[in-house]
Amino acid sequence: MNNSVTFQTLIEYVEELSPEDQDLLIELIQKRRIEKRRAEIAENANQTLTALKSGTAKRGTLADIKADLLGEE
Repeated sequence: MNNSVTFQTLIEYVEELSPEDQDLLIELIQKRRIEKRRAEIAENANQTLTALKSGTAKRGTLADIKADLLGEE
């Protein structure tokens, strides 16, 4: 069951809200985006820690990493 609406329809719905409700909606969306990004960062950190513990992570200076990525010695 897909109850999706077009972006334009969504904008029209939002415009029908009171200014206070629009502000609340903006705040809610911002907070949810922040939380989603925090979860992504935490997942990346966990993956990095796992790679470090298993020895599959590469370490080095920026020059070392750049050389490795470019296939240089």
